[in-house]
Amino acid sequence: MRETVEALRNGFKKGKMQSVEARQKNLLKLKHALLSYEHELYNALYEDLGKSEFESFETEFGILMMEINEAVKHCKAWSRCKRVGMPLMLMPSSSMIQPEPLGVVLVMSPWNYPLQLSIAPLVASMSAGNCTLIKPSSYSPSVSAVLKKMINENFDFEIVRVIEGGREVNEAVLKERFDHIFFTGSVHVGKVVMRAAAETLTPLTLELGGKSPCIVAADADLKMAAKRIIWGKAMNCGQTCVAPDTLFVHESVKDQLIEAMKQIIHEFYPQGCLASPIYGKIVNQKHFDRLCGYLKEGRILTGGHIDREAHKIELTLIDGLSENGELLKEEIFGPILPVLTYQDIEEVFDYVRAHEKPLAAYLFTNDRDLQKHFRKDLSFGGGCINTTLLHLSNSKLGFGGVGSSGMGQYHGYRGFCELSHFKSILKKSRLEAPVQYPPYGNKLKLMKFFMK
Repeated sequence: MRETVEALRNGFKKGKMQSVEARQKNLLKLKHALLSYEHELYNALYEDLGKSEFESFETEFGILMMEINEAVKHCKAWSRCKRVGMPLMLMPSSSMIQPEPLGVVLVMSPWNYPLQLSIAPLVASMSAGNCTLIKPSSYSPSVSAVLKKMINENFDFEIVRVIEGGREVNEAVLKERFDHIFFTGSVHVGKVVMRAAAETLTPLTLELGGKSPCIVAADADLKMAAKRIIWGKAMNCGQTCVAPDTLFVHESVKDQLIEAMKQIIHEFYPQGCLASPIYGKIVNQKHFDRLCGYLKEGRILTGGHIDREAHKIELTLIDGLSENGELLKEEIFGPILPVLTYQDIEEVFDYVRAHEKPLAAYLFTNDRDLQKHFRKDLSFGGGCINTTLLHLSNSKLGFGGVGSSGMGQYHGYRGFCELSHFKSILKKSRLEAPVQYPPYGNKLKLMKFFMK
């Protein structure tokens, strides 16, 4: 482990990623490597998570292509030294901000989007000029193996490496010194990573999770809302950190919305979720058993059937839940959607505020005042109005959590900023005002004139 980290540190010291040209070259190499391994990666994603080729491209591969293209196009501009304004007191002089790379970045990625969430942070790290160590999740072994082969066979070992392993490897790698740690995963493991980072005062980015609310107002287009909510919840079989986790629907339209959602599920999967070749599976037995336990907590409105051998659970809507039940307390991370009703929107806002800040939030309404209220008065990492998930697809929008749902942002320029240091520099001319130097005499009045 130490040899690997030291090799990357040597690569950084040698300036292998320092120039913009080197960054662009390696980003393009990454794109070509992904294209070369495209179908191997699709097969691996199917083995680990049951993802169809379409879903794998839509949610993982395609997003990475856009991220790389954005970084190649703009990293030169992002890396430029930028002039900033000056107060009168400091004249004549100039001030500038010079972005610089941090050094060696550790990326610890999760199993639910094992390709995208390993490579997207790498794109950010490369665009900023860092060397990178990637530690994928052991819960997605097929993808991890392909990633290791793809990266380690195509890249200078002093620029980027992939290492595999379980908890023991995680513990070993966290004992090493890095210049930044980028972790995506659960709140529980995020705390472990943060404690380890504190030992060496290593800055870190935490992309965690939480119970993302989805609110449907009485005036919403119910058929559209049903389609977009089901799409967002069914994606990756609900194993998405920003999936709708609790559905709040105005009591006057609950029955209509549920019927519309049932119809959409049938349209999406006419042969049923369990038999559909485009419907994914739960990642392992542990998570499958956990989710099956949730099915016992309330009244199933639709779904609820399972295939234990295939690790599949139907897309399930459920109500009649206890406030003390696990479904309303824990992030579900599966294809189960609790349904709650409300009369006044402030009930929902108060409910969300009473819990940890969510990673995402969604609102379906045509009421512009309510949309503004949602944007300004409810705290969450990011979200959408009249759809779900799609804020992740725009590299111009930073992605990240707030509070216990995470810290830091990435995608596009935000990723470059997250993994750069912005160095402040003041350049003084030969001319100067003697007011700042002792003896001070009666200079205070003049100083106040300039600075007040």
